[in-house]
Amino acid sequence: MKLALRFSYLGDRFFGSQMQPGLRTVEGEFIEACRRLDLFEDWRAAGFATAGRTDRGVHARGQVCAFRTVQPDRARRVLNLMLPPDIWCTGWAAVPDAFHPRHDAVARTYRYYFPEPPPDITAMQEVARSFQGSHDFSSFARTGDRCPRRTVLDARVFEEGRFAVFEVTAESFLWNMVRCMATALDRVGRGAVDGEDIVRLLEEPAGHRLPAAPPDGLILWHVECGIEFDPLPMDEKSRKYLASLRRHHALMERVSTLLGELG
Repeated sequence: MKLALRFSYLGDRFFGSQMQPGLRTVEGEFIEACRRLDLFEDWRAAGFATAGRTDRGVHARGQVCAFRTVQPDRARRVLNLMLPPDIWCTGWAAVPDAFHPRHDAVARTYRYYFPEPPPDITAMQEVARSFQGSHDFSSFARTGDRCPRRTVLDARVFEEGRFAVFEVTAESFLWNMVRCMATALDRVGRGAVDGEDIVRLLEEPAGHRLPAAPPDGLILWHVECGIEFDPLPMDEKSRKYLASLRRHHALMERVSTLLGELG
């Protein structure tokens, strides 16, 4: 049977999500927990894959993975107990064998939380709306040899308590794209850059890209794969771990609260 799992994690203690030899990563911890439960022996043979990668320090509320296993009931009942406290599954679904969480994802949503909201939220909102549509994001991402054009389906800035939040949904993203967009919005909101100059970069890219905002404010919020997930309860160790983090700085308090909502 092929099993899809929706899961969350706090990224501050991981060297990103992708497996790297000798480093603690989200995929590495997830695969090791599956092996200890005998859900599969070889992750490649099991077709283990996630919907996308996140950088070091980036969090996820709605990441998706899938793999084949002959022990789906064990995965649903015990996997959360075996995972470390900073990773937990929030939903499961049986999927066709051909399902691939990255290839079948039609949209991804990220949120960036600004711990010190810029004074001009209105200006940020106007620029965020300009990101919508198909544009050349060379000035807002590390492109490498990839096509710099991306289609943004929705982008907005809103206030949530003491935070300003940038939420963006796109078919796909370039490396550091959301964090570079967040830098642009932050500069506009603080009056350091005119909003029209940022909008112009979408049609007339500069010879360099904007720097990426710090990773700790970024959350992979949702991956749309056309799946209805049945909920899974958060285990007690993860719940206690999140509660302990809420005694830290304001941003971590907010992030840990948001990531615990689906649990």
